[in-house]
Amino acid sequence: MDMRTRLRHLRHGPRVYAWRAEIHHLRGSRDCHRCVRVRIWGAGKTGQALQADLLSLALGPAGACETDGSSPRPADVRAVLAYALRHGWNPDRRGGTFALTEMLHGETFTLAGFVLTDRLRTPHGADPSERVAAAFDLGEQG
Repeated sequence: MDMRTRLRHLRHGPRVYAWRAEIHHLRGSRDCHRCVRVRIWGAGKTGQALQADLLSLALGPAGACETDGSSPRPADVRAVLAYALRHGWNPDRRGGTFALTEMLHGETFTLAGFVLTDRLRTPHGADPSERVAAAFDLGEQG
C-alpha cells in the first residue's frame, strides 16, 4: 500500500494518533499543483477527525499536471496535529470533522513546503497558482 491509503500512527504526548494522507492535484490558473489531504484521528472511529488540505509549494513542470512528489513527513503531521490541538480540535468530541482551513487558519499556520488550501473542499478557495506565487514572493518556500 502507498501513502494514499495506508493508515499510519504517531505518538503525541500520551496518545497515539492514526493518520493518512491522500494525494490530489489541483488545477490553478497557471499550473497544476499537488495537494495532500491529511486526516488524523485520536479517539478511534467515533472521535472527531482532523482534516488539513496542504498545498505543496514545490514547483513542478509548468503547464503540466505532472506535479512534484512532496508528501508530509511524520514530523509535518505532528506539527499539523499540535497546531490543531492549540486551535480548538478536540479528538475526544464525538463525530464530525475539525478542518484547518485557509480562511480561518491560513495566516497563522506555518509548515515548511506547504500552505493550507480551501480549493480541495470548495471551488471558491483561492487559486492554487496564486497561493504558490505569493508564498515565493513572501519567502515562505521551505
